[in-house]
Amino acid sequence: MDLLFIRIVFILIVGIVCFVLRPFSLERWAAAGAGAAIGLAVVLFEARLRVVSLKRLIGAVIGSILGIFGAYLFSLVIRDTIEPGNTQHFLQLFIMLLMSYVGLIVGANKGDLLNLSALGGVFGSEKQSKRSCKILDTSVVIDGRIADIAETGFLDGVVVIPQFVLRELQLVADSADSLKRNRGRRGLDVLQRIQKMATMNVQIVEDDFPSVREVDLKLIELAKLYEAKIVTNDFNLNKVAQLQGVEVLNINELANSLKPIVLPGETMRVFILKEGKEYNQGVAYLDDGTMVVIDNARKLIGKNVDIAVTSVLQTTAGKMIFGKFDERTAYHPRHEAGTAAVPPVANGPRIDRATGRPQPIVPSTAVEPQE
Repeated sequence: MDLLFIRIVFILIVGIVCFVLRPFSLERWAAAGAGAAIGLAVVLFEARLRVVSLKRLIGAVIGSILGIFGAYLFSLVIRDTIEPGNTQHFLQLFIMLLMSYVGLIVGANKGDLLNLSALGGVFGSEKQSKRSCKILDTSVVIDGRIADIAETGFLDGVVVIPQFVLRELQLVADSADSLKRNRGRRGLDVLQRIQKMATMNVQIVEDDFPSVREVDLKLIELAKLYEAKIVTNDFNLNKVAQLQGVEVLNINELANSLKPIVLPGETMRVFILKEGKEYNQGVAYLDDGTMVVIDNARKLIGKNVDIAVTSVLQTTAGKMIFGKFDERTAYHPRHEAGTAAVPPVANGPRIDRATGRPQPIVPSTAVEPQE
């Protein structure tokens, strides 16, 4: 909003100056209109210049200087070969404009080949600071785990929040659907939580790309402009950004990499939650949400059992562990702190289904009541 105000003031000042000075002997209001048009052209040029990388700017300046120098040499030749007059002046001006234009375009296109970090100093620090930028996607903000990652100190550098991402979050928060509205409000709360962290450097940028409609494509263009990384958990955005050469930090990939590593043959203790799709299968879940499929465990639903891992399957959606329940080794009592007793063998202790704890063994001399 401040930039828009400054631009409007600049256009007004140029118009007022032209109104007072009357350049080219124009009428006052015509001069004011011409000044406002010139100011508007300068503002449009500045807005276009903001999306150009530093490499392209340096390349364009170098190309323009070389073009002007070449045009000066051509003008010397024209001055000595053509008689003075309008033709000579026209050719000299035309060569100057042509060489400057060609140098500007060629220099800007070749500017991407420059290696500014090799120059060190200001350019090297700017390159390094841009590389440390992380741009947050709308999906990862709504997800909420990014705040926990930031609190642990694993998210360093500058966290960039585009203005168009905030607008999208506001639209979701103002939605008529209660589910979308709650998600949008949670995203705004997560951003506020990250902003309050003393260790985080959060910047809200107003860079926008009016010619690009989709927010995902705007994120990619902004990442190219700042040479930054996109933090997201959107699978499609991840693939599109990688195809365009933009680095992506995927929260889901981070979560999958932090899941515990188990090898076939290892034993683990799980709680059988429900039956599986195949015959005599049970399904359990680890604390991180990893799905465990156990053979021969359908009858043990609602119990803690020890299983032997048979295989581990890594998929794009996450990790699945397959195990087998061995009845021959499962019914040995365990005396481990904090774990429920396993099902007993014959003549062993009974298991209370409500608490999962063993019931006292009735002595063999006890006489059962007759019905």
